[in-house]
Amino acid sequence: MAQIQPRKPRRRAARYAVPVAVAGVAAATVGLVPALASSGDPDLPEITAEELVAKVAASDVDQLSGTVRVKTDLGLPSLPGGSGGGNGGFGGGAGEGGDGVEGKAAQPDASPGKKLSELASGEHLLRFAADGPDKQRVSIMEDAAEYSLVHSGRDLWAYDSGSNAAWHAEAPEGAGHAGKHDGPAGPDAVTPQKAAKQLLKDLDSSTSVAVDGTAKVAGRDAYQLVVKPKGANDSTIESVRIAVDADKGLPLRFTVDPKKGGDPAIDVAYTKVDFGKPDASSFTFRPPKDAKVTEAKPDGDRRAPKGPGGLSGLELLGGSAGDWSTVATFDSGMPGGPGGGKSGGDKRADELLDNFTDKVKGDFGTGRVFSTRLVNALMTEDGQVYVGAVTKEGLVKAADEHVGAE
Repeated sequence: MAQIQPRKPRRRAARYAVPVAVAGVAAATVGLVPALASSGDPDLPEITAEELVAKVAASDVDQLSGTVRVKTDLGLPSLPGGSGGGNGGFGGGAGEGGDGVEGKAAQPDASPGKKLSELASGEHLLRFAADGPDKQRVSIMEDAAEYSLVHSGRDLWAYDSGSNAAWHAEAPEGAGHAGKHDGPAGPDAVTPQKAAKQLLKDLDSSTSVAVDGTAKVAGRDAYQLVVKPKGANDSTIESVRIAVDADKGLPLRFTVDPKKGGDPAIDVAYTKVDFGKPDASSFTFRPPKDAKVTEAKPDGDRRAPKGPGGLSGLELLGGSAGDWSTVATFDSGMPGGPGGGKSGGDKRADELLDNFTDKVKGDFGTGRVFSTRLVNALMTEDGQVYVGAVTKEGLVKAADEHVGAE
């Protein structure tokens, strides 16, 4: 049964290892497949799936640095703004750092939400460093600019060199380190270990877990952990593969394969990794004197970014292992629009809608479904939107259940 989850800020975890409690949950409730690592290169000692999950859970790596490659192919056109310039993908505008006055130039905006959402399309190379739960840094490398997100203690800074814009948020008093409160996504949101944590935290009997051979990732020996939904389900996910460092237990690569086949829809992997203590200067940031600095609003900009949100595991997909058919819902504020199959009487617009959406109907009424290789969205005639890594039929079912529960 699909589960409806309203959009709301999510708690950002600052640690990188899956909590030790996961090991106990996995052993007690998951249908763990007692598969052993197959022979291959590298040749590693045999390990069961349960032992490997426990190894990830017990990993205490919190000092590391390296480069991370993010490749995303959801079947969407490339998102604009890759240059990082002020008028690009996160250059601002009305309601996004701009003044909202027509005819005036958009103001530069360095807040992380929009920038990290660009990672939901194409290939990107990032530099990442961490020194405990209170110090992390990620830099998105671009052709002519660099975007950096730096977390140090209570401070979270973002800076875009292309537009010379900075953004600053501060944890409230008494919140502890930045991982203890609801706030904007931090630098660890784009790492394989964060994605693996989100996936593994809710394992249950609807999920199969197995070890499927070994691999070399970033020059490190790794086991391949494969997680799949099992039984009848509406998920568009075929499997999730996690490469786990054989020595450290740290997830080094995280890939999501869609049921439609082809290359992974999401592939987040370290290309280089060093477990030494990063230089302290990595976590020190002061904006240039001539930079435009935006202070986050206590009840506004501090919320977690919407949308892909930095590929933080299956948060991007609306669910996690053990909850493969989760559907998020929200009100678009556009009743009678595309969801009703109408576009103001413009025949060409209607034909365009027919080209990239499917008309559907159910107890909820009528609507249109926009599909990608992994994530699908249904917009109904009354403006409700349902989004998840589920099939078209799963979205209709979720919409019907939502209406029936009202």
